[in-house]
Amino acid sequence: MITTETLSLEAPLIIGRIELRNRLVMAPMQQYKGTPEGLATEHHILHYGSRAHGLGLMIAESTAVSDNGRLWPNDIGIYSDRHTEQLKRVTDAIHNAQTPVFVQLSHGGRKSAPEVTQRLVAPSAIPYNASYGTPAELSLSEIEALVEDYRLAAKRSVAAGFDGIEVHAAHGFLIHQFLSPLSNRRSDTYGGTPEARTRFLRDVLIAIRSETGSSYPVMIRVSSTDYANGGLTPRDLARMIQPLEAEGLIDAVDISSGGLLPIQPANVHPGYQLPDAAIFKQHLQVPVIAVGSIHNRSFADRIIRDGLADAVAVGRPLLEDPDYGLKMLEGSV
Repeated sequence: MITTETLSLEAPLIIGRIELRNRLVMAPMQQYKGTPEGLATEHHILHYGSRAHGLGLMIAESTAVSDNGRLWPNDIGIYSDRHTEQLKRVTDAIHNAQTPVFVQLSHGGRKSAPEVTQRLVAPSAIPYNASYGTPAELSLSEIEALVEDYRLAAKRSVAAGFDGIEVHAAHGFLIHQFLSPLSNRRSDTYGGTPEARTRFLRDVLIAIRSETGSSYPVMIRVSSTDYANGGLTPRDLARMIQPLEAEGLIDAVDISSGGLLPIQPANVHPGYQLPDAAIFKQHLQVPVIAVGSIHNRSFADRIIRDGLADAVAVGRPLLEDPDYGLKMLEGSV
C-alpha cells in the first residue's frame, strides 16, 4: 500500500485514463529543427526516441495549431494533415520505449514569430515589445476560428498517436494573454472578469474534448505569476482553473511561470517555482507537475513525499544527456 510517507519518484501516477509508471516527466523543450513548413524531421524521431527510456511521461515541444501562430520560424506544427504522418513516426519511436507522450498545442498570439506571421493577433492591441510589434485585437469571429484550429489540432494529435494533450497556456503566449489582466483589456465576454478571461481557455478545452472524448488525458501548462503588479498570481490563477477542473475539462496542471512581459524572475534557484506549485495543490484535486531546476532524485522524492507536487518535470539536463532520466531514477544524480 502506497501512503504519503512512502511516495517517491518511482510511484505510479494516474493522469486521465493513463497510469504513468513513475512520476518523472520530460518537460517540453523546443528543438528549433522543424522544416519551413513546420514538419517534424529525423532529428525529432532520434531526439525523443533516445530520451524516452524509463520516463513516466514525455511532453513533446510546443506544436503550433496555426501557421500564423508559430513561436519560432523553425517550430513544428500540427495545423494541417500533412504534419500527422511525420509526427506519428515520432510517437512510434517514443512508444518503442513503452513511454506515453503528450503533444503541447500552442499559439503564440502577440509573441508569434515575426518572420512567419502574416497577421499578429492578441486579445487586446497591446504589444509584448517593439520587436514583435502591436497586435490586432481579435474579433469574435477570429476567436471562433482559433478555437476551431485547436479542435482540428486535437483530431490530428489523436491520429498521430499522442497519448494525451497539453494545452500551452503559459509563457506569455496566446492563452496566457487571455488569462492575464495585463494583456487582456477586453470588455466583451472574453475579458473584464477572471471568469471572462478564462473563457477562451475553456472554449479551447471544450473543443478539444469534442474530438478526444472525456477519458483522453488533457492537461494545461500555466504560468503561475506574471512577475508584475496587477498581473496573475498563483492563487488568482488556481481559482480561475477550479471551474475547469469541476467541469472535467482538465486532468493535470503543469506549473511554470513568467513570459507575459520581458521580466525575468529575480532569483532562479533549485525549485524556485515550487511554492507556486504547492498553492495549486491546495486548490486543485488533479495532479500538479512541478518544474524548475529540480534535477536530483533526493529533491524530487522530497517534493512528492511532502505533497508539494505530484510529479516532477526535467528539461535542460535531458537535452544534454539522453540518459539523464534513467540516472535520476537510479539515484545517481
